[in-house]
Amino acid sequence: MQKQTQCWRVKESKEGKSLRDHPGIQKAAAMIREGRLVAFPTETVYGLGADATSGEAVTSIFQAKGRPSDNPLIVHIAGADQLDELVSEVPSTGKQLIRRFWPGPLTVILRHRGTVAPPVTAGLDTLGVRVPSHPVALALLREAQRPVAAPSANRSGKPSPTQAEHVWYDLSGRIDALLDGGPTGVGVESTVVDVTREVPVLLRPGGVTLDMIRETVGEIRVDPGIRREGRAPRSPGMKYRHYAPRGELWVVGGSGKDQMQKVQALADQARREGRKVGILTTDEHREAYRAEWVFSCGRRSEPETVARGLYGCLRRFDEVGAEWIVAEAFPPTGVFFSVMNRLMKAAEGQVLSSGEERKA
Repeated sequence: MQKQTQCWRVKESKEGKSLRDHPGIQKAAAMIREGRLVAFPTETVYGLGADATSGEAVTSIFQAKGRPSDNPLIVHIAGADQLDELVSEVPSTGKQLIRRFWPGPLTVILRHRGTVAPPVTAGLDTLGVRVPSHPVALALLREAQRPVAAPSANRSGKPSPTQAEHVWYDLSGRIDALLDGGPTGVGVESTVVDVTREVPVLLRPGGVTLDMIRETVGEIRVDPGIRREGRAPRSPGMKYRHYAPRGELWVVGGSGKDQMQKVQALADQARREGRKVGILTTDEHREAYRAEWVFSCGRRSEPETVARGLYGCLRRFDEVGAEWIVAEAFPPTGVFFSVMNRLMKAAEGQVLSSGEERKA
């Protein structure tokens, strides 16, 4: 059934008025309490929120997105003081991470009390929880007075939305409301860390880097599911094709001139085969390439800009109708580790080293 999606532009007031008093926030919060679907900005990407305690409301998230039901959801809360309602305990490593990174782009996995609707956890005894730092998200959460389950506000498998326009394109008519808070800042989803183990485990890289986590808690393991498919997902983004444009995407490894030559050679091969080709690169290399479309997602020398621009570029390739996309790989360190995780998912493992040939 088609919904009438309402949209409100929400900005922080220069007069210092509380965002909670904004009519859009109040109406959207009321919708959350009524079990309806509201898309809203976070500092990472736009989320699609519903009351996490309502099974019917949470099920409607999966339906709107076309999301597999065995893919757990992250619950957003307004502050760490609400954790006691949701989880049985917070280990010391979790407390350390929460003190440093909340509010912010970090999700911690904890053992839940069973107070959220079963579809949120996909049958697991653990729950992902975070406190976003975006002022619009915090105002909504405080006004709704509910824990809000919220995956990214896009059709399942597609690039996550970093602007309200992306949400509208994917979900208009499928959701009840959209809060437009402008472009998001981080550009990739939150980092997910399981702190229920003796040694914390990274389940998804994101806005908080691996080095930042190590600085805080010392030892941390990287879950092999980040690189390998086919297991029950313990975190969103660990299973199924994600973040992908419609065109076939290949990622080319290496660095410098060798990498650039391979990118161009792969693009040229696809063009000879009659495909409409795009190249995904950075500002430093954009002028060196030839293809129907050459898009830069940021500056290689400023990794945060690449993370911020990645999903927008992948969506632009859809807009222009690119059939074949060749992307430069990045060194898997810092924020680039998160960028490469998303590119690998989008390419479904179609990655070439600089000296490797694509098989026809």
